[in-house]
Amino acid sequence: MGKAHSPRHGSWQFWPRKRSRHSFVRVRSWANSKDAKPLGFIGYKAGMTHLMMIDSRGKSTTSGEKIQVPVTIVECPQMFALGAAFYSKDSRGKMKKITDVFATEIPKDWRKVASLRIPLAKKSTKKLENVTDFDHVRLITCSRPGETTVGAKKPQVIELDIGGSKDDALNYLKENLGKEIAASDVFKTGEVIDIRAVTKGKGFQGSVKRYGVRTTLHKSEKVVRGVAAMGAWTPKRVGYRIPQPGKMGYHSRSEYNKQIIKLGNAEEVSEINPKRGLHQYGLLKNNYMLIRGSIAGPRKKAVLLTSAIRSNSYKNKAFKGVPEVSYISRKAYNESR
Repeated sequence: MGKAHSPRHGSWQFWPRKRSRHSFVRVRSWANSKDAKPLGFIGYKAGMTHLMMIDSRGKSTTSGEKIQVPVTIVECPQMFALGAAFYSKDSRGKMKKITDVFATEIPKDWRKVASLRIPLAKKSTKKLENVTDFDHVRLITCSRPGETTVGAKKPQVIELDIGGSKDDALNYLKENLGKEIAASDVFKTGEVIDIRAVTKGKGFQGSVKRYGVRTTLHKSEKVVRGVAAMGAWTPKRVGYRIPQPGKMGYHSRSEYNKQIIKLGNAEEVSEINPKRGLHQYGLLKNNYMLIRGSIAGPRKKAVLLTSAIRSNSYKNKAFKGVPEVSYISRKAYNESR
């Protein structure tokens, strides 16, 4: 009789499987960049489609041929540079915020949107020139979901890191504080980026769906879709290694090295929009981005697009040049119904 082989059930890549405490992601590390520009942008997941393009992967068996590629559509309305956050390092190298400096002139419509999330003074007395002793500076940005069909009113406000040296970042803030920022100012077509998002919540699930535990035989005495052995006989408590039912999904996840197939303007949305709009989203109204493959999260969810933190070796081997797109499908799921 052969030896029974049973590998452990469920991946330990993410442990513990906690639900995200925030509806929007947080970034703990940023990429190193020499360009003085924001290292991130806020977008809204609209759905998926497919397109035909020339395969630019050098070692692929279909290199140079026309292939079909699934892409995710992310609507990218313009963000606003609200202010700057200055940090200093202590003796242990830990960053501590010194002060915030907001733009002196904020348009009325942007002020109304941003005030839903953070309190803003009528007049900002602090100026960038007055802050001299600092070690790091970040850009405080605000999104505008009201310009999309998401239906949300409250924006996402986040501090984005700026590439380049400390002086380069300060010069960028002096030029762009109080102005709108487009996705084309941060990324370019063909670039490899990272996607940070909160996954779709699936509610309370059993151990079979949650961890992939094999179901027991139909002649088993008690459970079929449960764990047969919970540990030693009459344990005081079940060990954390034992797969248990619980809430599944709504996790904060990061996907690395996702290629931007196309950066489209608001005038080009007719190339993407179906007649009746995207399924469970509606019509695109702003700048958009086509990202190769799928990304985490449900439709209408805000995602953070950041500069790739591991792109150096991967980018040179996989993707080369600007993608040559010949066809983009506009067929929506709800058009056939």
